[in-house]
Order: sequence, then C-alpha cells, then structure tokens
Amino acid sequence: MATFPVTKRGADKLKAELQQLKTVDRPAVINAIAEARAQGDLSENAEYDAAKDRQGFIEGRIAEIESKLATAQVIDPAVIEAGGKVVFGATVDLEDEDSGEAVTYQIVGEDEADLKQGLINIGSPIARALISKEEGDVAEVQTPGGVRRLEIIRVRYE
Repeated sequence: MATFPVTKRGADKLKAELQQLKTVDRPAVINAIAEARAQGDLSENAEYDAAKDRQGFIEGRIAEIESKLATAQVIDPAVIEAGGKVVFGATVDLEDEDSGEAVTYQIVGEDEADLKQGLINIGSPIARALISKEEGDVAEVQTPGGVRRLEIIRVRYE
C-alpha cells in the first residue's frame, strides 16, 4: 500500500475534520433524515433526498479521510535534519531573479496545499524544482509564462 507524505499540522487538520464529521455532521444528517421521513411520502420529499445526498457525501468523506490517515507518513518539519537541503516540510524563502519579488513557500502534502498561505503541494512544478537544492542555488521552473528562475535565499525546518 502506497503511503503519502503529510506534515504533522496536516495530519492534525485531517483528524479534526474526521472528528467533526463523525460527532457533529453525521448525527445532524441522521436527524434530518428522520425528520424528513416523518413527513410521510418519501417519493416526492425533497428534504429527504437532500439529506440522503448529504449523508452519502459525509460517509464518503469519512472513508476518504480514514484511508488517508491509515496510509499517511506523518513528517514533522521541526525534527528534520536535511543539512540545508530543500525537502518535504521545509519552508523556503525565494527571490525571483527577474522581478526581484520575494516569496516564501512551505512544501506540504496534497491535502494541505494552499497557495494563499504559502503552502505548495510536493507535486507542484515549483516544489519539484526546489527539492534537493540548497541556499544560494537557483531553481528553474517552467511556467505558462515561460521559465522562472528562483534563487533560494533561506531554507528552514519549522
């Protein structure tokens, strides 16, 4: 069975979502189904259909999260000893050589990625270009607008 990397923060976020689904959302949809069922004829009951659809979504998401957590390889960036190299979980300060724009990204798993928060997926072109590089190296990233050259200013494990 293949594992997938996730930071400790990402695993905690998945566990919290699973807890929410099991303890709040699932009981609420069960109550909604019971109330809709009490209204009588189910063949023309939109509330019942909507509640059943919601229940299917919740049960599917529970199964998906449980599967991900079972195969997750939890990595705590704070304990990584990578000798200054960019690895999964590292936070990287970059400078675009053309524009001089400074950006900071943390390389995380697929479920954690959020570009607005500076969290990029390990499978993204930028992350793939950065992996194994060190401070002072330049990563070339093919983008729709052409090749971007990003200089690695600093690598942190936090």
